Amino acid sequence: MPKVDRNGQALVLTPTQLDELWTELKHPHRLITQICYYTAARVGEVCSLQAQDVIGSEIIYRARNTKTDTTRTIAIARPLAQILTSTSLPTTGYLFPGKYKGSITTQSVDLALRQACDYLGFKGVSTHSFRRSLLTHLYRAGHSLRTLQQISGHSDIGNLARYLDCDRDEATKALMSFWNQ
Repeated sequence: MPKVDRNGQALVLTPTQLDELWTELKHPHRLITQICYYTAARVGEVCSLQAQDVIGSEIIYRARNTKTDTTRTIAIARPLAQILTSTSLPTTGYLFPGKYKGSITTQSVDLALRQACDYLGFKGVSTHSFRRSLLTHLYRAGHSLRTLQQISGHSDIGNLARYLDCDRDEATKALMSFWNQ
């Protein structure tokens, strides 16, 4: 069930929908959601990133900024590396500074995302759609739940499994392909 009025799970976005959203979103909201997608991070984790958290080809999500209170180090995928090198980012302090102090708020990202989704006619999208989309895309590409758990930082593999999008048609195809070998 897609997300409605903050209930249900965030919609898993297709690559085409991601491109449409990123075309509509402006900086810094576009970059924040791209980092969320390419690193399977929560929006709060990305908003709280500091310049020193991007080290070479990795992004470090500090324990104090993660839901599970554990530090995660994620490799920067080639598409994200290209985006980051073409973007002027602060070299000290927050990567996404707030208007007055601290970092940009998750509410700011959420508002920009809702406006873009309303314009595009997308329903059920939330800031969590980017994290859920990457994990589902990786799962559909054949990566194991243990690999996804390492990326996402889920402490329980059962919670991760419920998190992934698997529709009835996919389940039927899998069953039929197995028995038709």
